[in-house]
Amino acid sequence: MSVQPIRLFGDPVLTSKAVPVVDFDAELRRLVADLTDTMRDAPGSGLAAPQIGVGLRVFTYHVDGELGHLVNPELTLSADDQFGPEGCLSIPGLTFDCRRAQSVIAHGFNMWGDPVVIEGSDYLARAIQHETDHLDGVLFIDRLDTQTRKLAMKAIREAEWSGLSGPPQIKLSPHPTNGFGL
Repeated sequence: MSVQPIRLFGDPVLTSKAVPVVDFDAELRRLVADLTDTMRDAPGSGLAAPQIGVGLRVFTYHVDGELGHLVNPELTLSADDQFGPEGCLSIPGLTFDCRRAQSVIAHGFNMWGDPVVIEGSDYLARAIQHETDHLDGVLFIDRLDTQTRKLAMKAIREAEWSGLSGPPQIKLSPHPTNGFGL
């Protein structure tokens, strides 16, 4: 169990769809521990396996004092929505208002293969949707309206950590300054 480097925007693993977990073994439990340690160190509210370079459908979360993880999530989203600030540990230091479902029911498994259901609204719903998007190769900036996405891309290009001018960088994300890093 250890803190792992967080992949930053521009790394192809962040836009690749993760594969379902089939082996609920010691290696998976080690991955969940690494994700948890890395997320808490960052600090963030969630972290998906692709963000540390692992293409499996696993994420951790830490919202409102609730620490957990979910393997192979399937989501049911509410019809009502929320609009608010969102950030990402793979796009450090930047937040933009993003529309998400107000509440979510997430079905999946824990690291031992037991079925799990997580129901959440508000920030927990946002975190679960954000992390599940990572498993599908979708970044939160992909969900922004056209004008906001243009502003986000400009901010990313200008960011000191940006790998857009060269090969993708693999390094630890700096701590977000706004508390909204998912």
